[in-house]
Amino acid sequence: MDIRQLEYFLAIVDSGGFNRAAAALYVSQPSLSQAVRALERDLGSDLFHRIGRRAQLTEAGRALIEPAREAVRSLETARASVASVHELRAGRLDVASMPSQAVEPLTTLISAFSDRHPGVVVAVKAVFTTRDVIDAVRTGAVELGLLATSGRLPEKEVATVALGRQRFVLLVPPGDPLAGRQSVAREELAGRRLIVGQPGTGMRAYVDSLREQGIAYEVAAEIEHRVALLPLVLAGVGLAVVTESWRRLARQAGTHVLDIEPATALNVGLASRRGPLSPAAAAFLHAARGAPTGADKRGL
Repeated sequence: MDIRQLEYFLAIVDSGGFNRAAAALYVSQPSLSQAVRALERDLGSDLFHRIGRRAQLTEAGRALIEPAREAVRSLETARASVASVHELRAGRLDVASMPSQAVEPLTTLISAFSDRHPGVVVAVKAVFTTRDVIDAVRTGAVELGLLATSGRLPEKEVATVALGRQRFVLLVPPGDPLAGRQSVAREELAGRRLIVGQPGTGMRAYVDSLREQGIAYEVAAEIEHRVALLPLVLAGVGLAVVTESWRRLARQAGTHVLDIEPATALNVGLASRRGPLSPAAAAFLHAARGAPTGADKRGL
């Protein structure tokens, strides 16, 4: 078994098939298949069920994913550590982020990090729930993850650094009866049409809690793609409950942003795996601890 075989195995898992993995790795499909066959012989078990052009993981294959990622990540960490003893001149840092936190504090964090290490590329992976962030960090799919939760920041499976709190606000289009106000009572959302996120997100959990409190609203749209959020509000499709990380961007787009009373907030944190980090990840954490993140800015 060698690290190249594990990299090939993970490429097949991540791309969904042998052909796509070969194209992504710039190797021939027969060479890729041969390497995986050799890995299966070493392990004494098939890793994939080969059904036509499709490849489905076996139980053994699923069990290999996490240790394979750990092995590949550890080698990358070792290589990066040697190459970056004195200075981070180049490299890549993989970060997972939930949608609202990708607006802020991620923008501020990347800005602070890039000012110090412009040669390092920060690659952001979109995830939608706190569980998604934890799993991505824990399994080594990414090194760092931005998450938000209504409860305590997770500490068992990953390490977290608190970055502040983000309260929920309401986005209102121009011309709406609520436009121009500074705040709105949550009871005033009764009977209104709301644009909601998919189940499992903090945005959705908040609006679901309104119904539990007897505040009946109508669902105007359910979206995964947050880029559609502001256009939908501006088009008059409905109002949207988001975290205050959207405040500045929403105002610039022309929507009105109202605080929802009583205030309810999410705890925002940056998660990392337990154990050694690459120099890039360690530097990003250092920058995060000193950056004035958007989670703490009322001007957003």
